[in-house]
Amino acid sequence: VQLVESGGGLVQAGGSLRLSCAASGRTAGTYALGWFRQAPGLEREFVAAINWAGVSTYYADSVKVRFTISRDNAKNTVYLQMNNLKPEDTAVYYCAAGLSRPYSDSRSYVYWGQGTQVTVSS
Repeated sequence: VQLVESGGGLVQAGGSLRLSCAASGRTAGTYALGWFRQAPGLEREFVAAINWAGVSTYYADSVKVRFTISRDNAKNTVYLQMNNLKPEDTAVYYCAAGLSRPYSDSRSYVYWGQGTQVTVSS
């Protein structure tokens, strides 16, 4: 499974961005998909995840209410709608695919994208 993120950029605080992650591969639709982020000098942290069917979603407390994860299995794409962005959301955002739980643990994921930069100015 290959993952390619897009949609990052520079936005002012309070603004919105929508990240996309296109998954390729015959079995891409069977994986749970997650978003993680890593800011300079910090460890990679969980942001959100969605199960293979798109029925169950999971969020870090820091983004709950502001971010929404969704997936379109017909397009093998997962989205992260980010609203009311804050400077502390600045990071490289990574898409990941995995089969294990817990979805909030990066060790549950097998495949990773290259990341897309999100910068939120104050």
